[in-house]
Amino acid sequence: MTHKKTKFSGTAATRRNKLTFVSAYDKSACNVSASCRHTKISRNCFYEWMKTDPYFRERIEELDEEVLDMAESMLKKNIHEQKEASIFFFLKTKGKKRGYIETIDNQLTINPFEELMKAASQVDDE
Repeated sequence: MTHKKTKFSGTAATRRNKLTFVSAYDKSACNVSASCRHTKISRNCFYEWMKTDPYFRERIEELDEEVLDMAESMLKKNIHEQKEASIFFFLKTKGKKRGYIETIDNQLTINPFEELMKAASQVDDE
């Protein structure tokens, strides 16, 4: 069995840790915390690697894209299976330009302070 060199930067131990992290990241559906625990590194170390090692960053970004592609495929499958929650989610996120949006009515129809004062005066009158 031949060992091919990775393109990760750093010492041999650091390159092994990066390889282990990338594998854990892939298996955990791109969960940084779980991958850090598995590799026994801090989140700060992970973000430092992301800043300083272009190959490591590239691998992480590729895995992020893969899991996003998978999630989109699952959403599409659920829509084809007429699962309402998936349909609603899709329309709220991708159908905005067609008017599928939720708005929050932030118009107050009552004044909470006024209602409190009315209730207090009724107690006093009794």
